[in-house]
Amino acid sequence: MNTTEMTAKMASGDGFIAALDQSGGSTPKALKGYGIEEGAWNSEEEMFGLIHEMRARIIRSAAFDGSKVIGAILFERTMDGAVDGKPVPAALIEKGVVPFIKIDKGLEDEANGVQLMKPMPTLDDLLMRSKALGVYGTKERSVINSANREGIAAVVAQQFEVGKQVLSHGMMPIIEPEVNIKSETRAECDAILLDEILKNLDALPEGTQVMLKLSLPVVAGTFDPLVSHPKVLRVVALSGGYKRPEACVELAKNNGIIASFSRALLEDLRHQMSDAEFDAALGAAIDEIYTGSTQKTLVAA
Repeated sequence: MNTTEMTAKMASGDGFIAALDQSGGSTPKALKGYGIEEGAWNSEEEMFGLIHEMRARIIRSAAFDGSKVIGAILFERTMDGAVDGKPVPAALIEKGVVPFIKIDKGLEDEANGVQLMKPMPTLDDLLMRSKALGVYGTKERSVINSANREGIAAVVAQQFEVGKQVLSHGMMPIIEPEVNIKSETRAECDAILLDEILKNLDALPEGTQVMLKLSLPVVAGTFDPLVSHPKVLRVVALSGGYKRPEACVELAKNNGIIASFSRALLEDLRHQMSDAEFDAALGAAIDEIYTGSTQKTLVAA
């Protein structure tokens, strides 16, 4: 796939984006969910080796290909690794899966009800290296915990500023201002977030497009204006802590939004499974998320 083909797949492909991008702090939790307890490794290198092998097992599985998984978001170390001797982005492209890279370096402490992204002083270098490996786009995450307009405006402004830097390298940014699904003011957060995203989209130059990764809204259809916006290539949803069945039900209520799930994709996979058991469990998860992404239950008004 070349860049034009990847853009077409992202714009209208049937399927969803797999989020395989757990990083430093979340890796032990991801490994525990996979059946590898903390203490099974003696160094950070060994820990990352174990999570890389899990991701390589997913990528090489017959259940994982571009017919239902149209994209995959990678952690930087995963991007730099290999699957059966091939660079990971090349292995994904060979299977018809568009590669993305997680670029944020974690979150600042909460202020004004939100957590901004930490500075990324080496971002240009990472973008150049990623693009050289065939990576199509990026993903960058902030978190919104309460309905503070000043805080939410700051999150969205920072996200679009980073997005413009990504665009300057000829790559596609996935802008991810996550609303915490445990927030007591979730619906208000959704409404303010929609407002702020629309303002920033309108300020983008004509012909420019970004992608958006959002928490599933309290009120189904809230993000319809983003789905139809000419400056949005695709809107994808994170599972945000929902278990897969519930996440897929909520996803199916929102027309035009596809999944970009991490935990909800991986929750039934275990290190101890045989390859046949692993492929069957992964295939069942992919089918369920694919259905929620492509078969919608909410009828348009």
